[in-house]
Amino acid sequence: MVYPSMNSTAVNIMTLTGKGEVTVAPDLAVLRLGVQTNGEPLTDIQNENARISQAVLDALRDLNVTDIKTYQYTIDKLYEYENGKQIDKGYTVRNILEIKTKDLDNVGYIIDTAVNNGANVVDFIEFQVSDSNFYYYQALDLAIKNAYQKAILIAESLGIPNAPVPIRINEVGTPPTATLDFARKESIAATPIEPGNKQIQASVVMKFLY
Repeated sequence: MVYPSMNSTAVNIMTLTGKGEVTVAPDLAVLRLGVQTNGEPLTDIQNENARISQAVLDALRDLNVTDIKTYQYTIDKLYEYENGKQIDKGYTVRNILEIKTKDLDNVGYIIDTAVNNGANVVDFIEFQVSDSNFYYYQALDLAIKNAYQKAILIAESLGIPNAPVPIRINEVGTPPTATLDFARKESIAATPIEPGNKQIQASVVMKFLY
């Protein structure tokens, strides 16, 4: 949309938006999965959780997956309700691991391996572009060119002989963050998993003197 300025010096300003988009294939997967054990006494289910978690870790390391860290470890009371009464069922222990891998072709196999060795929680899978700023700057460049092309077209349509002069550029929004592909709170069928492509977008608002 164009907003001509009306003032005594007859300075005309148009304000235009520009948008740019770059399509990129993700090159990094972030997985959060782990083990949940329930029951009592607490010491027993902690030990059970530790044993299964270690089996999961060992299996993942056998796949040469090395970027693994503990994301969350929680102990909560577990209750069920029967006939309106709260029944104490002991405790819930959750140990969630965060795994990063660039081997996108084997993400499903990594999850299968973890589940087959005792993991019973898959929190989410996140596909990322590791150098997203690089592509964001490309999208930003396209957005600026888009706004400028609009200004040229409008000037030509109005019969203005001189090219519009940009006098202000405002970036709209912020560079992209990781995009969550899906989230689940329990075990899922792991294969096949397709990361797809990411659309990295940028927008600007530009003012032109004409």
